[in-house]
Amino acid sequence: MTVQEAELSQALATGVIEGLITSSATGADNKLFENLKYYYNVQAWIPKNAVVVNKKAFAALDKAQQDAVLKAAAQAEERGWKESREVDARSIAALKQGGMTVEQPSAQLKADLAKVGDTVLKEWTEKAGADGKTILDAFKASK
Repeated sequence: MTVQEAELSQALATGVIEGLITSSATGADNKLFENLKYYYNVQAWIPKNAVVVNKKAFAALDKAQQDAVLKAAAQAEERGWKESREVDARSIAALKQGGMTVEQPSAQLKADLAKVGDTVLKEWTEKAGADGKTILDAFKASK
C-alpha cells in the first residue's frame, strides 16, 4: 500500500497501516513513536543526492578547471555523507526519546530484505536493458 508522508500519522492512528519501512528521519519527523513501538534500523532509506555533469562540457574544460570541479565534488560528497550520518543519528535519538525501541535488524530480516533488493534490481535491469546493466555494473564496481 502506498501512503503519502503527509498522511502517515493518520494512517497509523486509524489502523489503515500497522507498520512501514522508512528512514529514521521520516520516522522522527512524523513522530511515528506515537503509534509504533519498534524501529529496526535497516538503513533502507539513507538520503543521497547526486550531481551530474555533461561529459562533453567537462571535457571542454582545461585541466585546472577539471581539477577544481573534481575537488569541489569530493568536498561536497564528504559534507553530504557527514550530514546524512548526523541527520540519521539525531533522528534515531528522537525516536528513542519518543519512547521507541530502536533495534538492529536480525540476520534473517537482512537476508529477506536482500532478496527483495535482488528482485527489484533484476526487474529494473530487465527493463533498463544493456545501458541499465552498464550503469549498475559501474555502481557495483565503485563500492
